[in-house]
Amino acid sequence: MFALVVAVVLMATKFVAYGLTDSSAIFSDALESIVNVLAGGFAVYAVVLAHRPADESHPYGHGKVEFLSAGFEGGMILLAAIFIAWRGIEAIARGAAVQRLDAGLVLIIAAMLVNGAMGWWLIKTGRSQGSITLEADGKHLLSDAVTSVAVLAALLVVKFTGFVLADPICAIVVAVYLFWVAIDLLKRSAAGLMDEQDQGDAVLLKQILDSHLAPSGRPPLICSYHNLRHRHTGRYHWIEFHLMVPAEITVEQSHQMASEIEGEIEQALGPGDATAHVEPCTDPACARCATPSPGTPQVDRGEGSYGTPTVVALLNDPSSETVGETAHKVDQKEPSP
Repeated sequence: MFALVVAVVLMATKFVAYGLTDSSAIFSDALESIVNVLAGGFAVYAVVLAHRPADESHPYGHGKVEFLSAGFEGGMILLAAIFIAWRGIEAIARGAAVQRLDAGLVLIIAAMLVNGAMGWWLIKTGRSQGSITLEADGKHLLSDAVTSVAVLAALLVVKFTGFVLADPICAIVVAVYLFWVAIDLLKRSAAGLMDEQDQGDAVLLKQILDSHLAPSGRPPLICSYHNLRHRHTGRYHWIEFHLMVPAEITVEQSHQMASEIEGEIEQALGPGDATAHVEPCTDPACARCATPSPGTPQVDRGEGSYGTPTVVALLNDPSSETVGETAHKVDQKEPSP
């Protein structure tokens, strides 16, 4: 909310500077501030909504609104870039004229310093909290500070050299820069909305699961894993994977193993929900199965395939039944194709 108030004040400051100077470069800076205000308002709504807990209508939470907010901000910046470029070209065509530069310079310097400080703080906060909305808003304010630097340079050129075309040329350069910022935000927004997997998360998840692989891993030891999938809904993580465990251990033991690994993943990634699907190992050369845990019963694995998802529904006594026995039951109950 504080960032939104600051954006409104800076927008008013820049339009005052534009009114005093009639500068195309300052106009480009002021127009971007309108985007700051609109995007800041949406960002406040998105952050509040994203932190609401999951409910019956939204079982995966509300986090994706943050990607929508980033996309909205990117679209607004893109529109501003197009309009600024048109204004700069028009100014070159009709002849540039800039006046009262001293007042404009003072106002732009003040706005630049405030934007830079606020943008840096929002980016830092957004990254620490895993909020793409705050990070996008911070990058926009920081880009606004960068454009103010360009505007300031153009005004100084006009003041000391009299080359008035530096003003609209600067506006066009700012438009190109904003276009690049907008495309980056739109790409990140689309990636989040389409559940693109985060490569950093992928590396971390693989490291955690690999560390539990037999024979040289750490407890709880697993035979293997597969079907690893993960995504973001804003700052929240959703992770799903399949664990292969010895068929001779009980369902209760396999559940405890899965819960320990799920908890480790959730602690490493931050807010999120990790879900493991346990399957009995059928690999005769498995190093983990070759050394069963002391006291675990031995069972005949039978002929069927064990990867069925209805294991839990068939349990009679989860404290004593083994994973292999449960899966074998499922094989027997499944109708022939």
